[in-house]
Amino acid sequence: MTAIRLLLVDDDPLVRAGLSFMMGGADDIEIVGEAADGGEAEALVDRTRPDVVLMDIRMPSVDGLTATERLRARADAPQVVVLTTFHADEQVLRALRAGAAGFVLKDTPPADILDAVRRVAAGDPVLSPAVTRQLMEHAAGSAADTRRSRARARIAVLGEREREVAVGVGRGLSNAEIAAGLFMSVATVKAHVSRILARLDLNNRVQIALLAYDAGLVDENAEDGH
Repeated sequence: MTAIRLLLVDDDPLVRAGLSFMMGGADDIEIVGEAADGGEAEALVDRTRPDVVLMDIRMPSVDGLTATERLRARADAPQVVVLTTFHADEQVLRALRAGAAGFVLKDTPPADILDAVRRVAAGDPVLSPAVTRQLMEHAAGSAADTRRSRARARIAVLGEREREVAVGVGRGLSNAEIAAGLFMSVATVKAHVSRILARLDLNNRVQIALLAYDAGLVDENAEDGH
């Protein structure tokens, strides 16, 4: 089995040391580099080609959100898991809209951080219950009507089955769970997800989930009992 190539980015050397010790003990994870700043991370990504970047938010020169936006804009972008002590709504949303595939608090148990890295490397987003609640609150916020109109205009290009798959992604379901609920194969779900990403110019499942929340699709299906 090929090990997951992981880059650690945090301005606190003690945090990096702790993460390196914890992650380095896993047989399926290889630490390929460490950076103390978002700008330094960009150069290291070029040299080390990580599969996943574990990224802090607050750093002195280039912060983690800016670095995430820059990394995810690349054609060969690594997956990014944002790791931080902060969980303000705007930080969560900016990280996810930038293309981060997960958002994990630093007080998360070590086993769960390891699981987050593995899941993201496998193509599954990491949306904790706390983050999901923030997305729901965001969708009902003061600018919800404008946001919903714009999101629905974008989603209007999707076919019925693609919309159903988007709702499943918004609910945090895996491909297998979506397939079982919609009576289709996992391969068909994956094909729908790929088409949704291409048609809406998105770069991961988390951004599909955000758009589904903004459009009100997840709320509607919950009310219908789906």
